[in-house]
Amino acid sequence: MHHPDLSATRSDMDGSKLHIGIVQARFNPDITHALAQACLAELQSLKVNVDHIHHVHVPGALEVPLALQALAQTQRFDALIALGCIIRGETYHFELVANESGAAITQLALDHGLPIANAILTTENLPQAVARQTDKGRDAARVAVEMALLMQSLS
Repeated sequence: MHHPDLSATRSDMDGSKLHIGIVQARFNPDITHALAQACLAELQSLKVNVDHIHHVHVPGALEVPLALQALAQTQRFDALIALGCIIRGETYHFELVANESGAAITQLALDHGLPIANAILTTENLPQAVARQTDKGRDAARVAVEMALLMQSLS
């Protein structure tokens, strides 16, 4: 299966007019902080104005969708980003938490016609999460900006 090179479209992406909402879960704070740092740095490299980024925190992955919904209902954002980390070895009912949060985020995006980049890591263990935290945070920023620009071009 061919995966498109995401960096090829990066130079075309100008997020300077976009408003982005970020919901970050506090559970596994070292991981979610690293996700957020990578995400925010990439948003800035895509020219998103720091004053146009609204960043809120919630306890864990299951609380992310409710905060995303509240942000979506304001109709002030062009895209939202979910940041979190669920580690199988640390989470009771790992599949339930991962599936519930993921399904709720997808449903919110469809209900509101709003791009939501889901960067809630789901890993077997902490080293896997650490290995993915920077790339996943960066990717979330790119997905949010690219999809926001796409949605604007389609409306």
